[in-house]
Amino acid sequence: MNDLNMKSSTTMGLNIAMWVPLVLPPLFWAGNFVAGRAVRDDVPPMTLAFSRHMLALLCLLPFCWGSLRSEAHRYWEIRWQLARVALTGLGGFNLFIYLGLHSTTAANGLLLNSTIPVLIVLIGAGLYGQKLRIQQAAGMAVSCLGVLAIIMQGDVDRLVRMQFSHGDLIVFIGMICFALYTHWLRAIPADLNRVGLLGAQLLIASIALLPFFGWEFMTGQRANWNIGSMVATFYVAIVASLGATLLYMTGVSRVGAARAGLFIHLIPIYGAILSTVFLGETVHLYHALGFTAILAGLAISNWQRAQNPHQSLNNSASM
Repeated sequence: MNDLNMKSSTTMGLNIAMWVPLVLPPLFWAGNFVAGRAVRDDVPPMTLAFSRHMLALLCLLPFCWGSLRSEAHRYWEIRWQLARVALTGLGGFNLFIYLGLHSTTAANGLLLNSTIPVLIVLIGAGLYGQKLRIQQAAGMAVSCLGVLAIIMQGDVDRLVRMQFSHGDLIVFIGMICFALYTHWLRAIPADLNRVGLLGAQLLIASIALLPFFGWEFMTGQRANWNIGSMVATFYVAIVASLGATLLYMTGVSRVGAARAGLFIHLIPIYGAILSTVFLGETVHLYHALGFTAILAGLAISNWQRAQNPHQSLNNSASM
């Protein structure tokens, strides 16, 4: 009996360790949208993208310098894999988001953001021959319905009336970047120090974004630094860049790209809560229905793992 209790406790501990890196990044990214919207008139998009990554790098450098030096030869060996994850998941994704949200609506941006799990699955099936389980397909469909319920505010006509602009295309390119980033993360050796790895990615992203920031600055598009814009920039740099990315990389390495990507559907839930707390917006019935559908979709997608806890334990231990 004691052995059984110990096994159950171990399984529960591993399950908690598996879920935490998956449920927190969407919360931090939802806050990123709130912060980004708050300063869109004070900080130009390319300036915000560059400042976000450079500030995050400077804050992380004291903690990752040792790993950067000791594993520099390994970073060079995987330089192309490292470059593509840095340029898509960090630099490209954020730059396209900030650019697109200046010429598209928040509703359209949220709708496009919710295509990431679908894009991850489609890219996995189309480019890498990954098989889509019935549970994953069903869960993805249910979660998408929940996201649409929130975006449409319970009114189907809202989706029909939506007009898409070039800003939507820019945002959608960012979604493709993040989907590719999620898959390409699996090619990074799991034994590399994750803090040092993030530092290397931030360095590459900062260098890549520097010319865009310079062009924006030279054309007269300069930031209006005040308390609000500085707080928002520190948030997107420390919480959304460092905290969310480290956790998401851990989550992908443990459960795979397709399952990790499904948790991005939690962003509308967190977004509604944060908007209520910080922006004074009201939560309606369609929010509750959408939340329920999103959570149900995540549960369906992970049903097979929940049915076989011993398999889950073995898989987790092998990561």
